Amino acid sequence: MAKDQIGLAVIGSGRLGTLRASLAAAHPSVGFVAVSDAEQHRADILAQRTGADLATSDNLAAITHDAVDAVFVSTPENDHRTAIIQALEAGKPVLVEKPLALALDDADAVIEAAARTGTELRVAYSRRHERCWMLTKEQILQGRLGTIIGIQSRVYNSRAQFLEILKRTDEASAVNDVLTYYVDLACWYLEGIRPVEVVARANSKVFAGLGYDTADVTWAIITFENGAVVNLGVCYALPAKYPSMGQSSRFEILGDEGVILLDADNKDSMLYTDNGAPHNYVPDHNMNILFMQTTSAADYAVGDYWGAVANETRSWIDHLMTGRDIPHTTPAEARRTLALTLAIEESARTGNAIALDV
Repeated sequence: MAKDQIGLAVIGSGRLGTLRASLAAAHPSVGFVAVSDAEQHRADILAQRTGADLATSDNLAAITHDAVDAVFVSTPENDHRTAIIQALEAGKPVLVEKPLALALDDADAVIEAAARTGTELRVAYSRRHERCWMLTKEQILQGRLGTIIGIQSRVYNSRAQFLEILKRTDEASAVNDVLTYYVDLACWYLEGIRPVEVVARANSKVFAGLGYDTADVTWAIITFENGAVVNLGVCYALPAKYPSMGQSSRFEILGDEGVILLDADNKDSMLYTDNGAPHNYVPDHNMNILFMQTTSAADYAVGDYWGAVANETRSWIDHLMTGRDIPHTTPAEARRTLALTLAIEESARTGNAIALDV
């Protein structure tokens, strides 16, 4: 941006907004931070915590402030559209939390605004920014797997954490909130190859019994135009005290000349304590046993944040300052992922195979 320092606005003062603002405030290239939330007291608390220069309940005021050069949109998914378009029309680059939207019409409106204004938009699929997933992409780029012929992945977590997600937005599902990460990864690893069909099945007992219209378990098969078959599954209905602090996953990539097997359950990083450890997502939910590296976003340790969202945020700010290339998900990639997750849910609901045109 041809400046020594930049100003950032963080729209939404919830869990991820708090993390983005904390990381931004600590970055040496950031000289101004504005935070916003529909509830003024939440913005005030975040400003006190991070030393932000402005706290407001008016998103537009934060976005259009003269000292703000770029914007993080960290609102609930169903509120992304307005804040993103406001920032793009103000000529300020945006990094928005995944998914880009919950409906294709909203995604298309945002993408149109980015194209019309010529302003940069990226979507925060933070799994890309963990070391193992980034190294996997590098091996694929180096041609060490040959042609990818299949991918298999599954991700697990506890019902306690998913109930917290449902409190944030009752439109959330394990597919559009969690499996979306692994759809993004699969398409990133199969970059340039078009998905053509989705078949999915789901089952619900736990959440249906609690009054929610969302599946406990969803499994999908995505076929790509070159014949590659991708099998993705998610279950966020494991018992409340299951020791994951976020996403416990496995991901296997099968090529005709090589294979990569990723075990990200992190059962090799286990803590047991008689004293109890607080869950970093679920309030008042102490755990005696936990897998320490399963936190999906970032962990606070030894005075700083470490992990995917920390890497992603710092990389985005560095990009704004230097213009260097970054692997952050593009709007077109995010729209394709949204179309795929919507097709997975439609197939699971109807029992039909869904043809894709993405």
